[in-house]
Amino acid sequence: MSRVGVLRLIVVAGFVLALESLCQAGIISPRILIAPSAMTGRLWDILASGEANADMTQTLGNVALAFVMSVAGGFVIGATVHAFPRVRRAVDPFLASYYALPFFAFYPLFIVLFGLGRGAIVAIGFLFGIVAMIIATLNGFDRIPRVLVKTGKMYRMGPIAVALQIKLPSAVPYLFTGIKLAIAYSFIGVIAAEFIMASSGIGYSIAYAFNNFDNATMYALMLFVILLVTVVNALFHTYEQHLLRRLGR
Repeated sequence: MSRVGVLRLIVVAGFVLALESLCQAGIISPRILIAPSAMTGRLWDILASGEANADMTQTLGNVALAFVMSVAGGFVIGATVHAFPRVRRAVDPFLASYYALPFFAFYPLFIVLFGLGRGAIVAIGFLFGIVAMIIATLNGFDRIPRVLVKTGKMYRMGPIAVALQIKLPSAVPYLFTGIKLAIAYSFIGVIAAEFIMASSGIGYSIAYAFNNFDNATMYALMLFVILLVTVVNALFHTYEQHLLRRLGR
């Protein structure tokens, strides 16, 4: 493990220990925040009993669907926009201000379009993740050596062949930034949508526990989400570093 990774672990461990001490000493009221050990214990009980298995399966399925759609759609749109400089100049301001839009103000429209099922929830997760992938694709394609693109033209390769055989392999290390952001944004979009648009799922369970003053369950489920996203991003980061070492970067 690198020094940066060790430093990160030390910082996180120090924060957790400090929080545990403050909660155990009563400086932080359990009505506001419970100790990390209590969160972990309650999460273990939830996982062992299986009481939240259906909610977790539903939410993770929605996140996976939104993530795959946002990565695939973001790459296709990003590659298409990159091929047309005039289109890119037109959409760049919208991409820069995209995440300032209040998506949840439009949730009645999503319900009309997709109904009360998972469609509206997945759509919000998809909209949260796709632009991060579009921007990463554009940034990755911007860093492709021009000589590679010229070589493709010399071999009379079409736009699709150039994108799949030259641009995609060269831009893969940069695309991982978009992939990591897309998984995070997909989680945010899906779980936040479940707060207000679902009758099941992790987001709904967190909101239900909050409304019923069940802090232990609420924080346990929040801890589950944090740990899961951290592990997934760590796996993507590890594979990204492996690719960079293979490319000698």
